[in-house]
Amino acid sequence: MAKVLSLFSGSLASRVATRLVEQHPDVDSVTLLHFRSPFSREGEELRQLVRAEWSHAVFRTQSIKKEYRRLLEITPEGRFSLAGSCRNCRLLLLSRAARYMERIGAEYIVSGELPDSLATEDRSETDELVGMTGKILRPLCVVRSRARGLNRWAGRDGKGMAPADGRAMLHRRAVDVGLDGADPMAACRRCKLLTPGFGERLASLFGETGFTLNTLRLLDFPLYFKVDAGIKIVLACDERERRELQNLFLPDDVRVYAATPHGPMTLVRAEWDARSRGEQQWIVKLAARITATVASMTRGESVPVYYRLEKEDETLLVNASPFRQIEEVAGLDRVEFIPLGGVPVLAG
Repeated sequence: MAKVLSLFSGSLASRVATRLVEQHPDVDSVTLLHFRSPFSREGEELRQLVRAEWSHAVFRTQSIKKEYRRLLEITPEGRFSLAGSCRNCRLLLLSRAARYMERIGAEYIVSGELPDSLATEDRSETDELVGMTGKILRPLCVVRSRARGLNRWAGRDGKGMAPADGRAMLHRRAVDVGLDGADPMAACRRCKLLTPGFGERLASLFGETGFTLNTLRLLDFPLYFKVDAGIKIVLACDERERRELQNLFLPDDVRVYAATPHGPMTLVRAEWDARSRGEQQWIVKLAARITATVASMTRGESVPVYYRLEKEDETLLVNASPFRQIEEVAGLDRVEFIPLGGVPVLAG
């Protein structure tokens, strides 16, 4: 009887693959291993799903915060490569899972990869690179095999692969193995790198030096403006965004907010000591105008906007003239704006 480790993302494919292996007569137990990444959206959904469907299994999580830079593929031209980043991520997760597999005495790793996610030759190369040839089970990639043991799902059995099952087929297979066919943890919802524009924001940020995970989290906000290198203006427009942004302020950040109820909250981050007094004032004025544009219902009228250095108590007031529309900001010299989700309209 074999002990198996599941590389468990929580997606429907991951759940079906794990349950197929778990139900194999040669399997004694399955341990679920989930990796947390700065590029993944984590929430209570995963734990609820595990409690509902895997209450009998051991569930463990590990963080890859220290290794997140290894996930990204940025070309020499400074462009983000989704394909390269996915390959790097797969290698990192499998290598980490291989170490944990040895630690708990498991014999195989389960992967929820689908037939069209990677070529057979690439899978074999990946398995060899992480030292796991013949030890990674991919039940969704094998449609027929004469072997009855667990090795039916391992190795180079790619000749039995078929085109991707499709969402409907995967749902039916989930029901067949006793799982809910819903997919709240689908890759497109879970992985930020799949959001159009996010990878491009990352590539721009990686052109800088010395940024932190705190700065990385600013990329999540739809209204994120980069003004030259090292200057960030980030707006939180609803209650959820305001709660998230509130936790990211650093002592040297400037807080900007309009004197209107339920208006946006703005974080301004810059290397203030390296800039002249006039440059500092220009940055704050730009942030105030962007804030006023989102807060104002009537374009063209000045809006009173407060600002203060986060580590100080003194609050200052400036009357800011809104832009005619928020899209104007992206057209300014020195300002870079990359929309998320491919949506060109920014707000307002």
